[in-house]
Amino acid sequence: MDAVTHALACVTIGRAGLAKTTRLAMPMLIVAGVAADADWLSAYWGPASFLKWHRTATDSLIGAAVIAVVTAALFTLWGRRRPSEPVRFWRALVVCGAAATTHVLLDLTNSYGVKLLWPFRQRWLATDLLAPLDIWLLGLLAFGALVPWIFRLATEEIGAKANPAASPTASIVLGLAMFYVGWRWQQHEHALALLRSRLFHGETPLTVGAFPQATALFSWAGVVDTQNTLQTLSVPLLFPGEFDPLSARVFYKPDPSAALNAARATKTAATFLSFARFPWAEVEKTDRGFRVVLMDMRFDQELSGSHRVSAVIELNGQSQVVNEELRFGSIASESQE
Repeated sequence: MDAVTHALACVTIGRAGLAKTTRLAMPMLIVAGVAADADWLSAYWGPASFLKWHRTATDSLIGAAVIAVVTAALFTLWGRRRPSEPVRFWRALVVCGAAATTHVLLDLTNSYGVKLLWPFRQRWLATDLLAPLDIWLLGLLAFGALVPWIFRLATEEIGAKANPAASPTASIVLGLAMFYVGWRWQQHEHALALLRSRLFHGETPLTVGAFPQATALFSWAGVVDTQNTLQTLSVPLLFPGEFDPLSARVFYKPDPSAALNAARATKTAATFLSFARFPWAEVEKTDRGFRVVLMDMRFDQELSGSHRVSAVIELNGQSQVVNEELRFGSIASESQE
């Protein structure tokens, strides 16, 4: 989830009542709620570092606990500047723990996933309910943050005493946000059931996935894994009769080969395949031998962005690896370069 959504979610939680817990609660909520997004800096050191650290340490249970403790400790020390109104560590810890936990829960809702039990387990967990930038949730949270601010300005204008720490609107917005996530869960299950119920170009689905899109409320990006293909298509739910399995884009799985086996045996491929949920390999014959590109079709129809990761392994004519690397962005075949 994007940093603005994380911040607005924490502001809404604070205005719903948590800001009453202690002085400086609102800045604590924002700092602890967005701190985990510092892992985006790992992209500066390349895609390998990005896959290793993004949504891993800082989005784990241990990472959330560390963020909560450190943030609470820092604000407790800062609060000593006003001895008459000290910040109690345990109260600060409750506030920071709520914000850090909210961050992890929000990131769990999208399809990239998190390593919740890092470093003890390296398994990625994702619920595929919301897009990384969900404009509907973002708009709802922005509304919840804006209305109390406007109301406070109005009450101050007429001389009434404002209470920015608690807002019925914020509580309503939190309830609507939870309802929205629950509704998306129901839609996701419907999309999966629709994908499992059809044949795709004569092939039976082995595994299916339905992934959210940033702006579409009633359409999901579907991925179907069959014996010989990976297929991607749009899954409309508002008018299910429009769902057409024959509209799927078909990606044929490559035939077994020495080059493909050698590519999959590399450390780069192992790193990539530990993350990918719908991996697809493209094997291309080149003047120097072979080029194998590994992609995750989970992101085929999403806004891929600059941080979509693919693996590229180059081999000579004897299927010996001469170069291997992870790359950001979509990978064009050499014939297109």
